[in-house]
Amino acid sequence: MEFLISRIGSNQILYHIVVIIFAAFAAFIPRYFPIHFFSSRKIPEWFNEWMKYVPISLFTALVIKNIFITTKGYHFVPYGHPDQIFAALIVMVIAYFTRSMSISVIAGLIGVWLLNMVL
Repeated sequence: MEFLISRIGSNQILYHIVVIIFAAFAAFIPRYFPIHFFSSRKIPEWFNEWMKYVPISLFTALVIKNIFITTKGYHFVPYGHPDQIFAALIVMVIAYFTRSMSISVIAGLIGVWLLNMVL
């Protein structure tokens, strides 16, 4: 196995092709198996109701971390990024009324961009 890896490493094009193939498998497998598993089963209604909250909770966790945690020592900073806090408030209002993740994200990006130009 080590011989194969050293031979692939010497040929850059082949190395990149092998990396792309492995990355494709790594991206495909976690998507294929749940679809394959759940396509032949009836999903309970309580599970569907619960899954409605997963995207917004993940999105919130990512956004809150970036707004209120500083990368210099990972400390809580309540007012460290006022432009991002204001943009997050705009996103919350838009998300509440539209229930669209894509419209909310685009509005947040535009809000941060405009507020960075002003502040």
